[in-house]
Amino acid sequence: MRANRVIGVALASGLALLAAACSSKGEDPGSQPQAASVSESPTPPPEHPFTGMPVAARRPVLAVKIENTSAGKPQIGVDKADIVYVEQVEGGLTRLMAIFSTRLPKEVGPVRSARISDLHILPMFGKPALAYSGVQSKMIPFVREASLFDVSDSAAPGAYFRYPGRYAPYNLVATPRKLLQQAPKASKATDIGFVFSDEPPAGGVPKKTFSVKYPAARFAFGWSEAKKRWLIWQDGAKDMAAGGGQLGAATVVIQYTKTERSQFHDFTGSYTPLVHSTGKGTGIVLRDGQAYKVNWERESEEEGTTFTTPTGERMTFARGPVWVVLASRKPVQP
Repeated sequence: MRANRVIGVALASGLALLAAACSSKGEDPGSQPQAASVSESPTPPPEHPFTGMPVAARRPVLAVKIENTSAGKPQIGVDKADIVYVEQVEGGLTRLMAIFSTRLPKEVGPVRSARISDLHILPMFGKPALAYSGVQSKMIPFVREASLFDVSDSAAPGAYFRYPGRYAPYNLVATPRKLLQQAPKASKATDIGFVFSDEPPAGGVPKKTFSVKYPAARFAFGWSEAKKRWLIWQDGAKDMAAGGGQLGAATVVIQYTKTERSQFHDFTGSYTPLVHSTGKGTGIVLRDGQAYKVNWERESEEEGTTFTTPTGERMTFARGPVWVVLASRKPVQP
C-alpha cells in the first residue's frame, strides 16, 4: 500500500509540473502534439547559361578553332561542345569555333588558325581561353589586344600533338585539360543571352529539315524525334563525330548577319570575311522539330545576344548543345 501511495504522489506531481509547463506556453495540456511541418524539397542546381542543363558549378570557358572541310573529318571532341559557331572563311568555306565549359573532351581537333570574326565574338564570354594554330602575321596585334587567353600551339606547345593516321595541317590535336592549365584565370561561364525551357513556345512551324548555303559549303539540319536532336549533314554527307555517331544539337540558331570583306586575306589573295555579330538582325531558331522566326540583338561585343519572337517575347531554346550558324542572306563571295 505504501508503494502505491508513493507512485500516486509521484504521478500527481508529474502531471502538475506538465500542466504548469504547458500553461506557461499557452498550451492545453490535453491537446495532441502538432505534427512536424514537412520539409521543403531541396533547391535544384542552377542551369548552365550555355545549355540550360543543371550544373553544380560553372567552369572556365575554352574556345577552340576547328577545321571544317572533308580533309579534317571526322572531327574530334566537337560532340562534347556546349556551343558551336559556324563561320564563313576564305574561299566560301566554313570553320567552326567550339565552346567548351560543362564537359571537356579528352582530345579536340583538328585545330586550325583563328579569324578576325572570332575576336569580335569572344568578348561576350569575358576573357576565355582560345586554342588555335596561328593567324596571319597582320592579325597578330589584334590577337594580343583581344579579350582572351592565348593557348595556341605556339603559346602552349605542350598541349598539342600530331594525331596518327592524319596528315598536316589537318592532324593537329589539343588536350583541353592541358590547355586550361595554361590559362588558370580564364573566365567562367556566364550569361550570354540564351534562355531555355522544357516546352517549346507557341508560334513554331513544323519542320523536318532546314538548309543553309555558303558559297562553297552547304549544311542541312534534320530533326530526329528519337534522339531529340537536329542531326547535321554537310555537303550531302552525315557529319560524324570521331568517337562515333552523327553530330547534332538540341537547338540550332541560324543567325543572319552582315558579312563583308575584311582587311585580311589568305596567301592566295582570297579575302577573309568579317562577320558582324553585333547590332540587330533576323534569324531562324530550330527546336523540337519546329522552326521559329526570331530577331536578334547584341548592343556591344561585351554583351550577349538576345533572341526574341516577332511579338517581342524572349525565344527559348531546348536544353542541350546549341549550334549557332552565322549565315548571310547574301554571302560574301571569295
